Amino acid sequence: MRSALIPSALLVAFVAGSFLQNRADSQVNPAETPVIDAGKYATLQAAFDAVPQTGGVVRIPPGEYRITKPLVLSRSETRVEGAGAATKIVNLNEEGQPAFIVQPANWATDRKSRLWRVQLANFRINGDPKTVDAKSTEPKGGDGLLCHGVQELFVSGLSVDHHGGHGIELIDCFEDARISDSIITYCRKAGVHLVNCHDIVVNGNQFEENQDALHCLDGFNLCMNGNNVDDHLGNGIVIENTYGSVLSGNMIEECDGTAIILDRDCYGITLSANVIAHHQKGGIDLRDAWGCTVSANTFVLVNQQSLTIGPNSGRITVTGNTFCNSEIGGNTKRPKEHANPVARDLAFGVLLDGTTDIVLTGNVFGGLQDAAVTTRGKCQRIVVTGNAIAAVGLGAGQGALLELSNAAESTVQGNSFDKK
Repeated sequence: MRSALIPSALLVAFVAGSFLQNRADSQVNPAETPVIDAGKYATLQAAFDAVPQTGGVVRIPPGEYRITKPLVLSRSETRVEGAGAATKIVNLNEEGQPAFIVQPANWATDRKSRLWRVQLANFRINGDPKTVDAKSTEPKGGDGLLCHGVQELFVSGLSVDHHGGHGIELIDCFEDARISDSIITYCRKAGVHLVNCHDIVVNGNQFEENQDALHCLDGFNLCMNGNNVDDHLGNGIVIENTYGSVLSGNMIEECDGTAIILDRDCYGITLSANVIAHHQKGGIDLRDAWGCTVSANTFVLVNQQSLTIGPNSGRITVTGNTFCNSEIGGNTKRPKEHANPVARDLAFGVLLDGTTDIVLTGNVFGGLQDAAVTTRGKCQRIVVTGNAIAAVGLGAGQGALLELSNAAESTVQGNSFDKK
């Protein structure tokens, strides 16, 4: 069979026509997607209002922009970008109002309305004109950034500091919210507060001395990775009524409260490869968590229980973790006695409080004030196998290394003990 041949001239005309048609289809009218120089407008709000319904880019030049009421952005397909920390928005409001709100124009009357693909990048939102660097203050404004109903929100390179509310609050941002490479500090509530958000990425940020670092409430699929969380006045990360999430590779240090709390019907969450260091009220507290994994974390100098699994939690795997003090081969980096207990060489183990179906395997426990594992209340089906246990019970005068008297139907075998 002979194949059909297309005359060369006809073929050239066909290809050229297709190219021109595709080029025409891909062209965009620049007038419909403007780049707005906010420096040419009387106010930042006027610049935001100049963005057409089809979206655009707002560029905020360097300078200090003092506001007394919230800036409001209500456009999809819009990017707001500054010149880094040199672009400084300062909230002068003292009545609890946010600095910056992103939400649909009809949000007040239609909570099902949505914005899509809003990007905020490279500027500072400051909540206190009397800010002192590296110190908490007492601002009377509200959140730094408040977003309602924004899908595929992307926050990157922001400095958010010294707010009377949360640093960043996202409510009903269902689809693919991302907060990355930002620094969120000295806020009187949480650094990031997430309510009813799904498929969330919080990656590569720094949190310093907020009340709590992050709340994730009534959400799905939080990926919180590679963040530095330091010196919080309350807790570190609080997750409630959320499933299918992962916290990994975070450095979480020196919270006055607890590093990580899972509560109110959490399930299917992995807490892995985090460093959980020097917290005053606990490392990880599983208050209401099921089917979760705690693996490959380092718990160092946690001044109360490093890991607590409570009576409303169960079916938890705890494997490959290290629970330790400041021992460095016969010596300790911290004094065993000190006038201030916070500065002492104190570390604690695992408390199982009325829980069931727990596996603890392949962990290392060393230099602890209490037993490696302690049970309280009525515990059942606890498996403790293949752990290395050295120099525990230091605060109890060499008490029990494993205190499992309250654990019925349990298996304890294959653990190694150094009683020195």
